[in-house]
Amino acid sequence: MQIKLLRAMTRSAVFELCNESCYYSPTPFTVLLNGSSVLQECKTNVFSVYGLEPGHDYTVCVQDGTGQGELSFQTQAESFFVDASRYGLAGDGVTDDTAKLQAAIATCPPGGTVYVPAGTYRTQSLFLRSQITLYLEKGCTLLGGTDRSQYPILPGVLPCCDEVSECYLGTWEGNPLDCFAGLINVIHAEDVVITGEGTIDANAQSGDWYKNVRVRRGAWRPRLFFTSHAKNVVLHGVKVRNSYSWTIHPTYSQDLDILDIDILNRADSPNTDGIDPEACKNVNIIGNNVHVGDDCIALKSGKVFMGMRLGIPCENIVIRNCLLDRGHGGLVIGSEMSGGVRNVHVVQCLMNRTDRGFRLKTRRGRGKNAVIDGLVFKNIEMRGVLTPFVINMFYFCDPDGKTDYVQSHDPLPVDDMTPRLGHFLLENVVATDAEYAGCWFSGLPEQPIESVEMRNVSIRFAPNAGRGQAAMMCNAEPCSKLAIWAENVRHIHLHNVQISGYEGERLQFLHVGEFTED
Repeated sequence: MQIKLLRAMTRSAVFELCNESCYYSPTPFTVLLNGSSVLQECKTNVFSVYGLEPGHDYTVCVQDGTGQGELSFQTQAESFFVDASRYGLAGDGVTDDTAKLQAAIATCPPGGTVYVPAGTYRTQSLFLRSQITLYLEKGCTLLGGTDRSQYPILPGVLPCCDEVSECYLGTWEGNPLDCFAGLINVIHAEDVVITGEGTIDANAQSGDWYKNVRVRRGAWRPRLFFTSHAKNVVLHGVKVRNSYSWTIHPTYSQDLDILDIDILNRADSPNTDGIDPEACKNVNIIGNNVHVGDDCIALKSGKVFMGMRLGIPCENIVIRNCLLDRGHGGLVIGSEMSGGVRNVHVVQCLMNRTDRGFRLKTRRGRGKNAVIDGLVFKNIEMRGVLTPFVINMFYFCDPDGKTDYVQSHDPLPVDDMTPRLGHFLLENVVATDAEYAGCWFSGLPEQPIESVEMRNVSIRFAPNAGRGQAAMMCNAEPCSKLAIWAENVRHIHLHNVQISGYEGERLQFLHVGEFTED
């Protein structure tokens, strides 16, 4: 049995079993640390240990009924230990502890750890500084306040003294708009770690955050965790609950690790995506359990203003060993992706009862920088996903989403507003109990999808499959047990693609260029 270290921090570490199973380990296992058992009956490929000493050497051993694996590692050094309880925290879940928590963070020397012990700490927005670790002990809950007037507003645009440059700070659905600050914020900071066995609970259901969500009241809704222009940020281990809107939302940041966290939002909570990196570079999303009211993981890069002005793509993204449970989509790209998305590897993920598995949504008007290319979707299991694969270039979002410009299936001129989709590899995927369609690929007539390659893919429809719209586009009629629909695709290659339980023609193609099957 082989294990690898994903990251060692000052007082915690996270590991991954090396196998090909999706999220869950083939058999339960025990974890020993320096010879003492610390985890029993562990069932997931990614696991963590806590309560470690900084700058110490450790040996972790994993044992199951078939063998064992061993690895030595060293925790990071720590300069200072800042016990936040010494700052006068109430920890009763009622008293506002925001200022006292912020004081502990603000006075922590570089390289130090802010330690928050067990207790419930009522708080509004907290802002983390560079070169610190925030450690949330088991039994600790940061509980979001319910009064929106107590949350600071992040301006969408900060003007520069040269009267030419701008800094884009607040953001809402891909535009630089004023929004309330998140519960945890990392802005213009680097080398920041949030770790531990505690809970970050935005408590949004207890306020008015879910009422009239399309109406701007003071500012747009906050995120639970927000970064802007940050570097080397780690979010590890914590439980994340009841977000106001998008849950984990890093923007214009790089070198991010989101590891072994547990996200839970109510099924009816609006726009509570799980993890939404926007125009970020070098992001690892590994070992997470995501259970939300919207898309589980969505990769974005702004709407047309930000995409054309900055041209910053979301790139070099690794998503591995995640459980993507419920939600509208498992792995989603878009629709706000005018800066482009490239070099994405999604591996060993389990998608359970999401509306779609892999879902790409774009449309005319996203712009010439809205290029999506280099996606690898490999070793994936889907259970009860209504439509496993959707690539849709007629997504009917935004006020103009149902206009002829967006929805016309007649070719329009290719111009600065035309998005482009490149190459997609879908390999070693097993989908059971699908319902609406197995695959729905709709490219633009003037800018077809370049290529879709499917290798070793099995899709089985549920016998009692329901009927519904596979892709959110105006002319997509409700369907049931539709095998593969494709329009406006230059190249399709199917290798060992097995589909069972479908009705009608297996392949329904319109304006597909080169097609091969073996």
